Amino acid sequence: MIEEIFRAEYGRAVSVLTRVLGDIDLAEEAVQDAFTTAAEQWPVKGVPPAPAGWIITTARNRAIDRLRRETKGHEKHVQAALLQHEPDEEVGDVPDDRLRLIFTCCHPSLALQAQVALTLKLLGGLTTAEIARAFLVPEPTMAQRIVRAKGKIRAARIPYRVPRDADLPGRLKAVLAVVYLIFNEGYLDRESLEAEAIRLGRVLAGLMPDEPEVWGLLALMLLVASRRRARLRDGEIVLLEHQDRSEWDAGLIAEGQDIVRRCLRWNQPGPYQIQAAINAVHSDPPTDWHQVVALYDQLMAITPSPVVALHRAVAVAEVEGPEKALHEVDALELDRYHLFHAVRADLLTRLGRDPVAALEAALERAEHPAERDLLRKRLGLAAADQQDHADEHDQHDHDPQPGGNATGLR
Repeated sequence: MIEEIFRAEYGRAVSVLTRVLGDIDLAEEAVQDAFTTAAEQWPVKGVPPAPAGWIITTARNRAIDRLRRETKGHEKHVQAALLQHEPDEEVGDVPDDRLRLIFTCCHPSLALQAQVALTLKLLGGLTTAEIARAFLVPEPTMAQRIVRAKGKIRAARIPYRVPRDADLPGRLKAVLAVVYLIFNEGYLDRESLEAEAIRLGRVLAGLMPDEPEVWGLLALMLLVASRRRARLRDGEIVLLEHQDRSEWDAGLIAEGQDIVRRCLRWNQPGPYQIQAAINAVHSDPPTDWHQVVALYDQLMAITPSPVVALHRAVAVAEVEGPEKALHEVDALELDRYHLFHAVRADLLTRLGRDPVAALEAALERAEHPAERDLLRKRLGLAAADQQDHADEHDQHDHDPQPGGNATGLR
């Protein structure tokens, strides 16, 4: 229970406390202290009726205690006194607490990946391991990036100020990346993260209604979320081609497709708009794979990356066959990415080749339990198939041949 509340409320609590304190580090530590207290008290006293409010109030009290304890300076006494009163109504151009802090953390003086990683760590409810997986880097590497980003903020005395309207576009790329990565972490079984990302997307669209990429991201999330009910069956992943389309959310599909059409009228294509268009094509069965390949070509022209090339190769397999697709996949450097090996395994299977080694590599790198279960099932089937082929080959070696005997001698 406490872990679930931590994941759901940690970011919002840090956001609220930062608005009150003006100091993210102090807010984060106070919220962590509050959850530590909750872990000690709730099993004994029971979960309070409003756990999120309890966490925020307790964290606020912890911050007051710390400010009074650690310094006798007049400034800290004033800050502690101010904390005893309810904060004023929000000010600024960003009306949502969590979105305000996302914009604040995405400071242009930090590298883009550092902005995104730091914000996800503070607000997204993601662990360092989850963030590292999203960036396809080792966990220690990501931990160092986050520490360096916070250190740079302290050393350069970068203020945690909520940017005004004129500053928002310059921070938008990182903000969109944060929202999308939060969404991706909720893709399979953390529906609260998926819902929170969509909520932030809607707030962003209202805040910046003339930014096509904001709408593109919202459409992308809606179209992917529309398949949530069909994506898992009894805890097992169901691939797109095997999903029961009657379980897709027609309302989300209609809204997503309508936004995609609106984006097309802007004629300012960006990566989120193109990905939304690809998902819109998938939402109209049967999938027009030629159109999907064309859209991936456009995406590669705008934001080329090995991951985009991998997904393009999946579409190429449907248009030009698995041999062509495998040639393209084998040229990619994505050894750390489990889907790279899973796609290779599928292509090898379609070509009648042994996929076991590729499936083993995918299983070794996959972390989500449902993904690992799917890979284990595929690996079991592939191993059984290979055994059948071996038995069949062995049988042929010992079958009497026409004009010969059981030894195969003529």
